[in-house]
Amino acid sequence: MILINLLPHREAARKRRREAFFASLGAAAVFGGVVAGAIFLWYAAQISNQQAKNTVLEQEIKQLEAQIKEISTLQQEIAALRARQQAVEDLQADRNMPVHLLNELVAQLPDGVYVTSLKQENQTVSISGVAQSNERVSELLRNLANNSQYLTKPELVEIVAGNVNLTPREQRRVGNFNMRVRLLRSSEVQKAAGAASAPAAGAPAPAAVAPSAAAPASAART
Repeated sequence: MILINLLPHREAARKRRREAFFASLGAAAVFGGVVAGAIFLWYAAQISNQQAKNTVLEQEIKQLEAQIKEISTLQQEIAALRARQQAVEDLQADRNMPVHLLNELVAQLPDGVYVTSLKQENQTVSISGVAQSNERVSELLRNLANNSQYLTKPELVEIVAGNVNLTPREQRRVGNFNMRVRLLRSSEVQKAAGAASAPAAGAPAPAAVAPSAAAPASAART
């Protein structure tokens, strides 16, 4: 017997395919939503962790800034203490500067030169005096430049010809001079002496005389 299906099977198959499509579409949407939610939660957790780290870093930065301020304050205090210490040391060293000045002038003043006035301003000393000739003034400049330990960098400001009355009828021609010289502190003298002794200590020792070279000389003496 032949069976004939008169039902609309094509419409039913099409309906089943449409329902399967929508079901798969819904499942894909649900799966996509779950994946998107998981990704969102993961990023939210990462952002929260980073914000917590940022909070910790901000606190550490504030502590470091406070420590830096304390360090800068300490550095300023240390610099002020060093400046005070240097000022005290300079004052102690400056007490002996007039003594060194007078000793050096007595030692370096040549014959025929007479000092009439001295004026010291910080470490600069102005010297005024009378000399029998210009050569005497040049000799004084050389002595101060080469032979003095505490006086350095002499500079002749001016020299003016003048006359000195020896007797009511006798006059002598002299030179009135003004010069400047720098007076060193004891610490500066010690530094200069140390710098001068360092190259001398590093100089090579003289070579010993070989016996072969000394033998002919001894033979010649005999």
